[in-house]
Amino acid sequence: MNKRINGFTLIEVMVALTIIAIALASLIKASGNHTHSAGILKNKTLAHYVAINEIVRLKLQPKWPDLGKTHKSSEMAGVEWFWTLEVEKVSDENAPMRGVKVTVYLDDDRKQNITSVQGFVAKPEATE
Repeated sequence: MNKRINGFTLIEVMVALTIIAIALASLIKASGNHTHSAGILKNKTLAHYVAINEIVRLKLQPKWPDLGKTHKSSEMAGVEWFWTLEVEKVSDENAPMRGVKVTVYLDDDRKQNITSVQGFVAKPEATE
C-alpha cells in the first residue's frame, strides 16, 4: 500500500506565497519611488523653462535691465511659478554686458528654490 501522492505540501505553498509577497512589496515600493521622482523631474524641467524664458525676455528687450533684485511670477503648464531675478555688473567694468540670475520657486514665500539659471545679457545696440 505504498501510494505516492503528487503535489505540494503546505510548507512549500507557504514558502512560495511568502516569496511572491516580498517580490510584490518591493515592486510596489519601486513603482512609488519612480512616480515620486517623475513628479520632481517634471517640476525641475518646467522651472528651468521659466528661468530660461525670463533670460531670453531680457535679451529681447530694447534696453538694458536695471541692476538689482526683482520678485515676480509667471504661469506655465497651469502652475504659477514664483521667481527672483538678480541683475549685477560683471567683474570687467568695460564689458558691455550684465550678469543675470533667475531663481525659481513653487511658493510665494520663496523658501526653497527648485532651480537657478545664470546667464549674461549684452548691452543692446544704440539705434540711430
